[in-house]
Amino acid sequence: MVRGARQSQQPRSRLAPRLTGTVEKPPRKRKSRTEFTLKETMSSGGAEDDIPQGERKTVTDFCYLLDKSKQLFNGLRDLPQYGQKQWQSYFGRTFDVYTKLWKFQQQHRQVLDNRYGLKRWQIGEIASKIGQLYYHYYLRTSETSYLNEAFSFYSAIRQRSYYSQVNKEDRPELVVKKLRYYARFIVVCLLLNKMDVVKDLVKELSDEIEDYTHRFNTEDQVEWNLVLQEVAAFIEADPVMVLNDDNTIVITSNRLTETGAPLLEQGMIVGQLSLADALIIGNCNNQVKFSELTVDMFRMLQALEREPMNLASQMNKPGIQESADKPTRRENPHKYLLYKPTFSQLYTFLAASFKELPANSVLLIYLSATGVFPTGRSDGEGPYDFGGVLTNSNRDIINGDAIHKRNQSHKEMHCLHPGDLYPFTRKPLFIIVDSSNSVAYKNFTNLFGQPLVCLLSPTTYPKALQDQSQRGSLFTLFLNNPLMAFLFVSGLSSMRRGLWEKCQEYLRKINRDIAQLLTHSRSIDQAFLQFFGDEFLRLLLTRFVFCSATMRMHKAFRETRNYPESYPQLPRDETVENPHLQKHILELASILDVRNIFFENSMDDY
Repeated sequence: MVRGARQSQQPRSRLAPRLTGTVEKPPRKRKSRTEFTLKETMSSGGAEDDIPQGERKTVTDFCYLLDKSKQLFNGLRDLPQYGQKQWQSYFGRTFDVYTKLWKFQQQHRQVLDNRYGLKRWQIGEIASKIGQLYYHYYLRTSETSYLNEAFSFYSAIRQRSYYSQVNKEDRPELVVKKLRYYARFIVVCLLLNKMDVVKDLVKELSDEIEDYTHRFNTEDQVEWNLVLQEVAAFIEADPVMVLNDDNTIVITSNRLTETGAPLLEQGMIVGQLSLADALIIGNCNNQVKFSELTVDMFRMLQALEREPMNLASQMNKPGIQESADKPTRRENPHKYLLYKPTFSQLYTFLAASFKELPANSVLLIYLSATGVFPTGRSDGEGPYDFGGVLTNSNRDIINGDAIHKRNQSHKEMHCLHPGDLYPFTRKPLFIIVDSSNSVAYKNFTNLFGQPLVCLLSPTTYPKALQDQSQRGSLFTLFLNNPLMAFLFVSGLSSMRRGLWEKCQEYLRKINRDIAQLLTHSRSIDQAFLQFFGDEFLRLLLTRFVFCSATMRMHKAFRETRNYPESYPQLPRDETVENPHLQKHILELASILDVRNIFFENSMDDY
């Protein structure tokens, strides 16, 4: 994934300019290494001169393709992690070489086995690299179909036991390759919601780590055990289980489906803006994560994607080259995933997204981060006087949920203040802040008249719910899976599939009614309607209203800071406190037999 914490700082390799040219002939030293390989394989019988010329050429061509593929693959890390144009041709050439390499080893397997000594783990390495290519292509394009392709190659490695003989060799670096393959496969399965496969992989990885640490007295044992702990916590982050009749867990997906977002009905006047780019930023202390992807980031990532399709059904013919050169029409917004970025890294990616944003498009910024609060008295109430959210500092070690600046006469440096986002309000901007200091972004000023909306989380939750913060924020859960969030605040931890589907159908009806409330409101700020034409943003807005209305009616949420807010403010009586919507929420509570924890008429209780 694109990570703001490390990869964006890597300097360009001295080889990079040469790699961007045409593919050159193999250097002489690579040919001599091939000859050395041939000599090694023939040492047990026969002379080198007995090798047929055709077989010699097969080995030479294979070594050239293998070296070239490694060279191109290693060059990927030197490509800029931001920007959507510079990398495409390089990725295309890399795909092309790996396609040739994969087909070549399939067609000449016997010769390569006899003359080159090709081992199964080496085939597994090629397949693993192709899986990584597809995964990174997904990260670059946000096209979820490429996740399926990555899964196919990773799954083939496991099914064909390409790495099975690695443990018999006394080479710890080969075992590490196998462990890293498992970790990458788990990430892809998590993103595809293949939780059954994830659990099998975690068990296999645990066994492999135990064998690895037993055989080799290595220093990375603690790190690999931490990987196991992280993924175990990650797959248990959902607070509610949906069960089949046989008590097996139902895997639910929260990506956008054809029936997910409420349809625009006749008479609804909305803008024609579309969500094109999104920055998903995670910097919460102590939140469950895996592979630099926090639970909140993972949930928002899925809220901004459509269900993946199989590429083979969309292409003229399946294959790597076709995927690279002829990607399907991208229907998902492009995304950057930034885990604990510094301010400079965050601003670099933000500027790149802003620069490349197409006309009539929206940039979304999602901030899931620890709150930074101002200290001391301020002479004004400007965009740098209310604090903001934490950005990463490589020097300071921060403990607790809030960080305070050292000198009260200065503003906090490692903080994204509302004022830092002002330059980017020159284009349509949709901001979501999930933080203990989200209200700092309520003090926005729309300087340029472009559509601007901020959805802000509660700054605190009732004590009964606070202990769950490590497993992800309740606010983000509402935006990702509103029914699961509703069940959680209702004190339910499991549900039968039939009742779950019944409630989901009723929730779709609620979303349709919320859409009507928003579009028919006479006093709503037009910025909300400007964004309402986009399916993703429409769904986020309706879920936000449902979240806010639910919390205002819940008996445990009694403080103002327990409620979400927005900039501009929504007209409460027409939206979050609308009697018609309140009636729907009570009906949903009745279906679940939890009506007693909601106020019957919340308007009377303020």
